[in-house]
Amino acid sequence: MDWLSLDTENCPVKRTLEVVGEKWSLLLIREVINGVRRFDDFRDHLGVSEAVLADRLRKLVAAQILETRPYRPAGGRVRHEYVLTDKGWDMWPIIVSLMQWGDKHAADPEGPFLNVRHADCGAPVRVVVECSHDHHAVAHDQVVVSAGASARERQR
Repeated sequence: MDWLSLDTENCPVKRTLEVVGEKWSLLLIREVINGVRRFDDFRDHLGVSEAVLADRLRKLVAAQILETRPYRPAGGRVRHEYVLTDKGWDMWPIIVSLMQWGDKHAADPEGPFLNVRHADCGAPVRVVVECSHDHHAVAHDQVVVSAGASARERQR
């Protein structure tokens, strides 16, 4: 496949980054994965401005990665908390993969920030690319890439 001959306007990596490619969006998804649900908690834990936070939450809700659910604190008005949708939970391997890369290439000298382990056996969890036929992990030099049905030739 000649990569340079393809028009990348329809690339799924590009389309994904249009939704979640900003730092605060990925950090918000990380926060929700780890149990944070409320606006004030996001703001305080991340140190993000209210305007940026509101904008990113609005975009993640519009993209159906997060959804809002009402709650009422004791003696307070109805507010909304944020939870991951199924589409949002599909981001989990991406977050784990970023963490795994960071532990390898941008690690703190003291060691990993989190230990993610399989609940049944206690072994570390890792993200891998695998063959869907025999379910073995494959490296980048063990795959062949070809243009898919939605690929278009680049107009020169």
